[in-house]
Amino acid sequence: MAKENKKKHNQSLKHTKGKSGDTPFYQNVKRGNPKAKAKAVQRDFDPEERKTQRRNDRMDRDRAARPDPNAPVRLNRFIAQAGVCSRREAETLISGGKIKVNGEVTTDLATKVIPHKDTVELRGKKLTPQNFVYYLYNKPKNMITTMSDPLGRRTVLEAIEKASHQRVYPVGRLDRNTTGLLLLTNDGDLAKQLTHPSFEVTKIYKVRLNKTVAPEHLQALRDGIELEDGMAKVDAVNYVEGIEGSEVGVEIHIGRNRIVRRMFEHFGYSVEALDRVMIGHITKAALPRGKWRKLTDKEVGFLKMMVGKKDPNKIDKKNKARD
Repeated sequence: MAKENKKKHNQSLKHTKGKSGDTPFYQNVKRGNPKAKAKAVQRDFDPEERKTQRRNDRMDRDRAARPDPNAPVRLNRFIAQAGVCSRREAETLISGGKIKVNGEVTTDLATKVIPHKDTVELRGKKLTPQNFVYYLYNKPKNMITTMSDPLGRRTVLEAIEKASHQRVYPVGRLDRNTTGLLLLTNDGDLAKQLTHPSFEVTKIYKVRLNKTVAPEHLQALRDGIELEDGMAKVDAVNYVEGIEGSEVGVEIHIGRNRIVRRMFEHFGYSVEALDRVMIGHITKAALPRGKWRKLTDKEVGFLKMMVGKKDPNKIDKKNKARD
């Protein structure tokens, strides 16, 4: 009976995990040896060892998050990653018989290819996926966020055209008279996730109004108000320190058209200046107006961490099914 109990005790210790998440410190410590156990406890909670363990865990997560280069992808996605056009425009090219895969014309929108293995051609020219690039731009006034403007007004793409030879797209939009931070990238999946409301990526704006904002109106914005396109509420709002109530800071994750302006116009205010000062954790510190810079690897990693592994396409399907 004693041997059987001892065997059960050893098995329970073997399957118990320590706080660091790896092999428990007491797994290989002989029972009844307090000095050995105390030494193992000290080793398990050593700051340097735990730091090393956390770094190794991050590396493991990064490796696991990397896409498999041999995994098949949808043909329209492959074309978009080659910088030719958007996914929707790629579907038009496919259905129009403009795309060849391994020498054969395909019009099937469900076609999948393996990058770096299958050959994809557009009008005889071989397409290759681009490396993803990420830029942060501090947009000035009187600039359009669209890809082009029929009226000849300056666009943000023209402002950063010297930054990269690869085709990039704005992540979301800022009004012509709205200033501040704007992300641009050729990573379509990340761009879609950052702008999809289900991921709740917050943005912070500094708003200057034509008159002092009443406290009850700020509370109404926190509680939510009914606009012409549905309910809208802020995540947080408050007065800017040192200003006599006509400037406020707004934190919001809703991305509807002119949403911040419309929320204040609902109460009869006129927005004199609107500046986006933060996206997620990224601020415009040391980035002058009208200038751009590349995002650091750490910043890109944080953005991807914010949106996690949710698939916005699946979320859209669930929402449609619910409707």
